[in-house]
Amino acid sequence: MTALVLPNRRVEDWKYTDLRNAIEPAAVASAGTAAWKVSLSGAVEQTALPEIMPRSHHGAMAELAVAHAKSGVFLRVGKGEQGTAHLELAQAGHGRALIVVEDGASLTLRETSAAEDFSNIAFDIVLGNDARLEHVREAPRNDAVRVCDYSIRSAERGSYRAHLANFGAKLSRTELHIALEGEGAQAHLSGVSVLGDGGHADVTTRITHAVGNTQSTQLFKLIAGGKSRGVYQGKISVAEGANGSDSRQTAKGLLLGERAEIDLKPELEILADDVKCAHGAAVGDLDPESLFYLRSRGVPEGDARALLMRAFLEDAVAEIADEGIRADVWARVEAALKELSA
Repeated sequence: MTALVLPNRRVEDWKYTDLRNAIEPAAVASAGTAAWKVSLSGAVEQTALPEIMPRSHHGAMAELAVAHAKSGVFLRVGKGEQGTAHLELAQAGHGRALIVVEDGASLTLRETSAAEDFSNIAFDIVLGNDARLEHVREAPRNDAVRVCDYSIRSAERGSYRAHLANFGAKLSRTELHIALEGEGAQAHLSGVSVLGDGGHADVTTRITHAVGNTQSTQLFKLIAGGKSRGVYQGKISVAEGANGSDSRQTAKGLLLGERAEIDLKPELEILADDVKCAHGAAVGDLDPESLFYLRSRGVPEGDARALLMRAFLEDAVAEIADEGIRADVWARVEAALKELSA
């Protein structure tokens, strides 16, 4: 039997996230099947996974999830319908999920997790013409090893909006493979990572503008303190002939200590002529002048640092459309910032 080789730093796409050093291959091979607690409202239907899944593009670990998962979740919103869904990962392991939002339909999807062991989940998301998906994923701080891989395909004028809130783990890797396949399709990604001592969070995105007149934006903010590591890798590919594509990606990081690390790697691959594409990345520390200003007006140092960090994250968290979910994410963010400022 061929030994299982896990992604590691010798693989370019995984050089910042060495899965081989975080977990034994035997533990990955023997992991059970993941299970979710599912809460639905509106016109969302839940059924068994179909035998034939949609074509998709995933990373290496998703292949293991597909091979080992015994069951999964299938949610569908019919044409013109609306609904909300909350998926809470209740049991770790290998898992599969399929989300289909049909023509003219809309779905608000929230993901949380109560599992603290190894998890490896492969999501397939299909958006029809004029479909809309608002997606928020909250990854809590724990000592788990977790990998989650999303394949998203959007038809004409489909809209995918996602926010990823990460608070660290022994190892955390989130991949998004997004294909904008119909004119007018959009993908808007945002996220925050607030990492304390020993926490690790990797967000890797791949967006393909397969046709013209498509749009994508990305805004990710990372804060790393102690001996933590935050990673953002984002690649935009504009296919030949995909004229009129518009893509922007921005990633910024705050380092709060000498042992913390933030790795930002934006990329562009443009094979068309008439496009608008831009990317930027920057890593720094808290502004000493702003910190002095607050201290000089009687704000304690810990509170002053927390205020500046909250301001740094503000525009990324503001991307969450649902007010209730946004408030919950802020509560998690502020608790994590309080620990970093202590």
